Amino acid sequence: MTAHNCRFCDAPLQHRFVDLGSTPLANAYLTAEQLTQPEPSYPLRAFVCSQCWLVQADAFVPPEDIFSHYAYFSSYSDSWVEHARRFTIMARERFGLGATSQVIEVASNDGYLLKHFVEAGVPVLGIEPAENVAEVARGIGVPTEARFFGKATAADLVSRGHAADLVIGNNVLAHVPDINDFVGGLSAVLKPDGVVSVEFPHLLRLMESIQFDTVYHEHFYYLSLLAVEKVLAAHGLKVFDVEELPTHGGSLRILACRATSTAHATGAGLAKVQADEKAAGFDRTEIYEAFQSRVAPIKEGLLSFLEEAKRNGKRVAAYGAAAKGNTLLNFCGVGTDLIDYVVDRNPHKQGHYLPGSKLPIYAPEKMEETRPDYVLILPWNIKNEVVSGNSKVATWGGQFAVAVPELTVLG
Repeated sequence: MTAHNCRFCDAPLQHRFVDLGSTPLANAYLTAEQLTQPEPSYPLRAFVCSQCWLVQADAFVPPEDIFSHYAYFSSYSDSWVEHARRFTIMARERFGLGATSQVIEVASNDGYLLKHFVEAGVPVLGIEPAENVAEVARGIGVPTEARFFGKATAADLVSRGHAADLVIGNNVLAHVPDINDFVGGLSAVLKPDGVVSVEFPHLLRLMESIQFDTVYHEHFYYLSLLAVEKVLAAHGLKVFDVEELPTHGGSLRILACRATSTAHATGAGLAKVQADEKAAGFDRTEIYEAFQSRVAPIKEGLLSFLEEAKRNGKRVAAYGAAAKGNTLLNFCGVGTDLIDYVVDRNPHKQGHYLPGSKLPIYAPEKMEETRPDYVLILPWNIKNEVVSGNSKVATWGGQFAVAVPELTVLG
C-alpha cells in the first residue's frame, strides 16, 4: 500500500525526504526455522508534505502485522524507566492528580510508566495493542486493555466513565497510520480541562545528527512541532507547552489541551522550539530534500571500519537488537561476514536472529565468552548506559564504537 497523498491533509506527496531501499520489518526477529525461508521486504522511503510539513513513510504494512504480538518491552531500558518515573512525579504535582483523577496511557507497553501512578494511588488505565505485552502489565497490577486506540475506543472509554484528566502517548504518535483517527481519539477522551502529554523523537534532532537509522516501517511519521501543531489544531487541541528531552537522540514532550480550555498557561518552551524549527527552514522543501545526501557517508564509514577490522583479524560483535540497528545494518548490507553476533538484555529477543542481516542474538554474557575486539553499539542513544554497564569489555582490551552520526571508536 502506497501513500501518494498526505495521510493528514490529503495533499499530493511530491518531495522525497529519504530512500533507504527495500528492507524487512525492523522488529520482525527470525527463529532458526525461518532462516531458510524467504524473508519479505518492503520499500523504506519517506516524503514530506509541502502543505502541512508532515514527514511520512511511503509504503507500510498493516499495524496488526507489527504490533499485535510485539518484542519490545520498555522495562529492559533502565534509563527509559527512570525517565518515565520522573514524568509521573512532575505530572502529579503540576496537574494536581490524585485519588479522584483518571490517567490513561495509550501504547502503555508493559506498565513501566503507569505503575508509578498506581503506587501513588492515582487511578490508571493502559491501552496496549499487543496482548502479550498487556498481560505483563496486568501481572504487575496495572489495569490494561489490549486494543488499538482511536475515536471508537475513546468513545467507549468515555461511555464507561473513563474520561481522562491526563492522557499520555509516549513514542506512539509516529506509529499510527490513521493519524486523524488517533488524534481525534485523544481529543475525545479528554475532560474539558484535561491534558494530553505526547512524546516523540524530534525531526530537528534526527536531521541535525543524521539519525536516518530511526527510519523504519513501524514509524509512519517523523515529527516536527510545526506539523504536530497543525494536526492537533484540526482536532480542537492546542499546544500550551513544549519540553526538549534527551531521550531517543532528542525528543519533544508536548503538552496540549482543548482549544477551549483556559486552565493552562503557555510555557516558554513552545515559542523556543517554534523559533528553532523556523531557523532550520522547516517550512522549505529543499531543507528536507537535502537530507539523503548526508546518509551515504555513514554507510561508507561503517563498511570501511568493519572491512578493515576483518582484514586485521579483529572480531566485532554488536550490542542491542534494536530496530534502528536493523535499519543501519540492512541499509549498509552488513551481515555475519562482518559482525559475529549481537547481544541484548531482552530475553524475548535472545535465541532469535536479526531480520535481514541474520545476526544471532545472545545474552550480554556472550561477550565474555568470545571477547570481541570491538562492540558496535546499535542503539547509540543509550551508548553511555551500555559502556558503563559493560565495563568488563575494557578488561580484555575491547573497545566500543558507534556508527551514527559518524563512525567513532569510543575512548
